Amino acid sequence: MSHTPHELAEDFPEYADKISALKQSDAHFAKLAQDYHDVNGVLHRAETNIEPMDDLAIVDLRKKRMALKDEIYKMLTNEAA
Repeated sequence: MSHTPHELAEDFPEYADKISALKQSDAHFAKLAQDYHDVNGVLHRAETNIEPMDDLAIVDLRKKRMALKDEIYKMLTNEAA
């Protein structure tokens, strides 16, 4: 497991198998998951002062991460987008 908080498999452990399967079978889901992973990594580095950034940029990234996570959750639960 990663030491970065908010990884998808940790946030949605009940969907870990589905996350893995959708990454392989659904290009759109794979792109969303990769975008989420990238934003989450940048946020983690900013929040731990490895690569500091201003508060407004952090807030914007948190909003982006939340929007991606919401879309991913809808796909995982088969809700209409």
